[in-house]
Amino acid sequence: MLTVVDLYDRRCPVIEVDHSLTGERVARVLERLSAQGQCPEAIRTDNGPEFASKALDLWAHGRGVRLEFIHPGKPTENGHIESFNGRFREECLNAQTFFSLAEARRIIEAWRQDYNTVRPHSSLAGMSPEEYLRAVEGENTEAATTNLSLVHLAG
Repeated sequence: MLTVVDLYDRRCPVIEVDHSLTGERVARVLERLSAQGQCPEAIRTDNGPEFASKALDLWAHGRGVRLEFIHPGKPTENGHIESFNGRFREECLNAQTFFSLAEARRIIEAWRQDYNTVRPHSSLAGMSPEEYLRAVEGENTEAATTNLSLVHLAG
């Protein structure tokens, strides 16, 4: 699984689920987000081969996106995504038995939707990411800066 979290509003715009995820696949997922108006200024990630790939580097360079790699063996440098992945593993992955890839995608997407729209976040004054974004957009006319954090989470 490729998990993506927006550090501004804590939204999870996508969890990509498949048997294998390459750098090319990560770039395609990010291109899809970019086409939806969610192109980040920066991406913070570990040094996994899918993130240190030529495909992701070319994608980021072509869009002016800064790649920020954490130091090897220092997951605390990417604490937001590590915290997200801990919740994801505890509440979704460990609580389910998946019998097919299609079933895994359906259940994981339902969890992601709940995480974004229902779940209160202490870092967002008890609001869900969607509630927070609506509140901020109501107060601001300028769009928020998007900084994404990525991790390839082994199933």
